[in-house]
Amino acid sequence: MTWKNPADRWGPVSQLLHWVIVLLLLMLSTIGLLLDSLPVSPKYFWVFDLHKSTGLTLLALVVLRIGWRLYAGAPRPLPGTPTWQTRVASITHWLLYALILAMPLSGWLYDSASGLRPLRWYGLFEVPKLSAPDEGLRELGHTAHEWLFWVLVALVIVHVAAAFYHHVFQRDATLQRMLPRGRRAPLPEVNDATSRDVR
Repeated sequence: MTWKNPADRWGPVSQLLHWVIVLLLLMLSTIGLLLDSLPVSPKYFWVFDLHKSTGLTLLALVVLRIGWRLYAGAPRPLPGTPTWQTRVASITHWLLYALILAMPLSGWLYDSASGLRPLRWYGLFEVPKLSAPDEGLRELGHTAHEWLFWVLVALVIVHVAAAFYHHVFQRDATLQRMLPRGRRAPLPEVNDATSRDVR
């Protein structure tokens, strides 16, 4: 078994990083949307610190994901895929990487410029500040963090919709290439005898 990405699918390292990042994004989004509704209490600060620590973990993982993508390459496009779809998919992937990279960086800048108490990554060690307390940078980081989140949500919806379209309507292996070999998603049954069957 090769750890790199073979020609026909994403390899196990890419799959693991992809799905861990998806889970962390869901967790961070849920916490971030609920933070404003939580009463200010010791529990609030614990949840806030959890959000920030997990965001830094996401930052490290997306850097690793980008590095692995550059090293391990990507599978070849599925046979018959139009060139424009291949280009759009590639652009979308790199935009997702950029947004997932920028999100925690903007949050880190916001935390640093706010002059809040030192952040300890899951309580284990202190994270360095990106800047001294600065109201202008604080506002920039906060605004960027919010806008980047909603742009990321929109792009993720497009990404998921494209995977759904390929799986349900195109009935190709786009989704299956990001799943372990033993857990391939069944293609939907259709009555059209001329449709492609890639199973």
